Amino acid sequence: MEQFARFRAILPDMAALIVLNQARLWHKHGMVKRRAPSDRTRKPLDAARLDALALAYVARFATSRAKLLRYLSRKVRESDWADETDALAACDATADRMEKLRYLDDRQYAAMRAGAMTRRGLGVRRVKAQLYVDGIAEGDSGEAIETAEAAALASAVGFARRRRFGPFGTAALDDPKLRERQIAAFLRAGHNMAVARRLLAIAPGDEAALAALDEEAGVD
Repeated sequence: MEQFARFRAILPDMAALIVLNQARLWHKHGMVKRRAPSDRTRKPLDAARLDALALAYVARFATSRAKLLRYLSRKVRESDWADETDALAACDATADRMEKLRYLDDRQYAAMRAGAMTRRGLGVRRVKAQLYVDGIAEGDSGEAIETAEAAALASAVGFARRRRFGPFGTAALDDPKLRERQIAAFLRAGHNMAVARRLLAIAPGDEAALAALDEEAGVD
């Protein structure tokens, strides 16, 4: 009985230790992946079902060809392929059909994606990086990137306004460390150093400088 009482006493500590170890593993390696379904639990998948999955996906998400192919490839890996056609060839054929039906348009997707990021105050470097991750070819991303470059100053002004940096701050930026942190925030958002320093050099309340900046950036 005494040993049982001691065991019950340390149960909370053991539970806390287990949770802590799980948190450490998640922080180090990411969320623990579930085991892939066994062959017995995998559902059959053929080209027709692949088309249906693609239609449902493009109806729900604005996507690029590369992102759709990643989704379809994952579905193939998770399923029991039951079609005479090669699985990868079927994925490509499905993506081709989605393009013919105008459900996929990488150039239009790039313009939409870049425009949304610019309006959120993100700079050209972030736009380029995201379009690369989304698998947009240079021929389809060029126009979107040019538009983002033309709106670079307006995007930086929007970022400063949201973060209350520079002319949108409440007090002059006298702390060098705080200034460096704000510059770093601009850089992480994809803006260049020159624009960051220019905006942070404008004192809060300098309406004339802010009006000139808005006019140059084309901000209403």
